[in-house]
Amino acid sequence: MNLYRYRFILARPLQLLPVLIGISVITFVLVRLIPGDPARVLLGAKSTPEAIARIRAQFGLDEPIWLQYAYFLKNLALGDMGKSILYKMPVLQLIGERLAPTALLISGSVLLALALAVPLASIAATRRGRFADHAIRLFSTAGLGFPPFWLAIMLIIVFSVKFDLFPVAGYGDSWGDRLHHLALPCFTVALALSAVITRNLRASMIAELASDHATAARARGLSERRVFWRHVLPNAVIPAINLLAVNIGWLIGGTVVIESVFSIPGLGQLLVRGIFTRDYMVVQSVAMAFACATVVVNFLADVLTVAIDPRVEL
Repeated sequence: MNLYRYRFILARPLQLLPVLIGISVITFVLVRLIPGDPARVLLGAKSTPEAIARIRAQFGLDEPIWLQYAYFLKNLALGDMGKSILYKMPVLQLIGERLAPTALLISGSVLLALALAVPLASIAATRRGRFADHAIRLFSTAGLGFPPFWLAIMLIIVFSVKFDLFPVAGYGDSWGDRLHHLALPCFTVALALSAVITRNLRASMIAELASDHATAARARGLSERRVFWRHVLPNAVIPAINLLAVNIGWLIGGTVVIESVFSIPGLGQLLVRGIFTRDYMVVQSVAMAFACATVVVNFLADVLTVAIDPRVEL
């Protein structure tokens, strides 16, 4: 193993730090542009000015915005994300309690999307121009065109209301019950994600099937099946890995919609409720958690790309 090719692992965290700081600034400012006063929302319409002032002082909302941001960065560096105005508990603990449903939803959606995309792309690429190829391309185009919330509602109507195969909403208690509850949300997300991956993977496979090394492998007497599995698929997967990493960032943001539709108690639902209640600490902390997850996923994709393809250096 050539460890020199992995030297970017040492420098990449330093390169990503300004990105995270920039995201924190944008998130911090945008959250405070949301109309409404968190203290007034918390106390209700009949709250007194004294009670509002007391809540604002308790959570540091009466400080200048630059000072609030300085406190936020300082606490974030110490692993403290502040205290939720609505839930009256540390935001870090709140995120920890909501992390598992979101992580299961995202990981299940990715696995299901890959289980759909790889066979479909392989069939479409090896049968280019035939009926199977046209049908799969139609599926991927339709998957890109349907909004996730509409698709979620249609699947609920068909599989939950009409056939009663899956729960309409919720998360469940036991692991088996949770998998049952998350099956339909994961399938909803996987349909849209697999459409993107299928199109990209099909194009990469077609290019690899016509490449010089695939032609040379056929000339050596290898069967078409062995050429595909040994030469075409490994090389075609590399662009798909980077595309998947980019789309996981979209997927993380998309959990806000899916968790709201299916009432899954994850980070997406927590973010929506935090926005409506003007819970600044919750919104900016969840947004930072999503940003960090996206950055980590893209970093891991780079490491995986270098590990798979010896020609790549970052």
